[in-house]
Amino acid sequence: MNQSAKTYWNEYWGNAAKPSSVTAWQFGDTPDELAQLVIDGVKTATCSGHIFYELENEPLPTTEDYSIILNSNNKPVAIIKTVEVKLVPMNEVTEEFAVAEGDGTYQNWKDIHVRFFTNELSKHGIEFSEDMLLVCEHFQLIDVNE
Repeated sequence: MNQSAKTYWNEYWGNAAKPSSVTAWQFGDTPDELAQLVIDGVKTATCSGHIFYELENEPLPTTEDYSIILNSNNKPVAIIKTVEVKLVPMNEVTEEFAVAEGDGTYQNWKDIHVRFFTNELSKHGIEFSEDMLLVCEHFQLIDVNE
């Protein structure tokens, strides 16, 4: 976590007890647009390929997790808290979840994610499959960094 994210996190909590599980990261390939959708209340969900957690030896998210959302300049713009985590094959993701991701329609969500996952998996020599397992998270906006 960079210094500006640490400062934002510490200032937000002040003297209160801080949750122990926090990370700082950017959304996908359009971090500024997606962060703004979170701030606007349009984007309340996100997903990633389960395989990426395995490849990076990272733990799966839990409902105890907080995240500092960064823009494309690695500046903190918001804090979110994960409120639900489900493992779902990509071809079983619901329209409701796709819309909660802020992509407008299920078809738009699918097109964006097929392109994104195909590109990211190819970097690891792995072929995309429509039944790849996704880690689907719903989150709550906690704070916007003004």
